[in-house]
Amino acid sequence: MAELLTDDQIDLAIRDHLPEWKVVEKELVRSVKKDTFLDGIRLVATVAQLAESMNHHPDIDIRYTTITFRVSSHEAGGITEDDLVLARHIDTAAG
Repeated sequence: MAELLTDDQIDLAIRDHLPEWKVVEKELVRSVKKDTFLDGIRLVATVAQLAESMNHHPDIDIRYTTITFRVSSHEAGGITEDDLVLARHIDTAAG
């Protein structure tokens, strides 16, 4: 099982590499607004492929053109290095 990160490690990662993300209830959370519904669905499809290749899957909420990603390691009970990696991949996909 992956090791949980400390609050300081998470804060540093957000400050230095993941400024669009915040921590909510032991999860990394980011919302992305796309121009159209289909653009949002394309983003979800891209992230789904990335997540599947990592075998590490975010929770995804689709609200018309706003896509919200929630990333955590459920089996570890919080945020791990795997979550930071996935969040960076989501940022790249989101553009």
